[in-house]
Amino acid sequence: MEPAKSETREPSPPSPDGSSVAVVPPYWQQHQRSASYRSTCSADNNRPAPIGLEDHTHDGSDHCKALWAKGVTIDDYVVVSGTAPAIGAYVVWNCTVQTLDGGPMKIRKRYSEFEELHAKLLQTFPHAAGSLPQLPPKSVISRFRPRFLEKRKQGLSYFLNCVLLNPEFAGAPVLKDFLFP
Repeated sequence: MEPAKSETREPSPPSPDGSSVAVVPPYWQQHQRSASYRSTCSADNNRPAPIGLEDHTHDGSDHCKALWAKGVTIDDYVVVSGTAPAIGAYVVWNCTVQTLDGGPMKIRKRYSEFEELHAKLLQTFPHAAGSLPQLPPKSVISRFRPRFLEKRKQGLSYFLNCVLLNPEFAGAPVLKDFLFP
């Protein structure tokens, strides 16, 4: 078996003034830019205005009327012990829903209730499955470990915010049943 030959390039020849000249690869020399690319480059010089955000919370539209929450936080969790260590134990998530009226609303939910809400939302809105995030995964081994619970807390918070801040889901009876049992 022959040893692999390594290609070595000669350094670029110096130019008459003593500096080295950059060598342009042949495929760059043959490539022609299209007219659309040239037009895009000239359009880049005329940059558009920055993106602006508009507040539609006071619109009269039906979509905006369905929104009633500003956001959700999951403040903490409590591990409720069962009769024997880790048998029958579960976690309760303490959530705060900040309403548009300004008053906070406190709710307490188990993970199984989040699963039930997720399933009911998918059943009620099958066309909107793409805008409904997945719940954080389960783990039999790590279910009471603080690191696992912190990740789950973030995932549940993301899920609830996506649901409550989506006008299609926000006014659904399924969500009201979850929040006001």
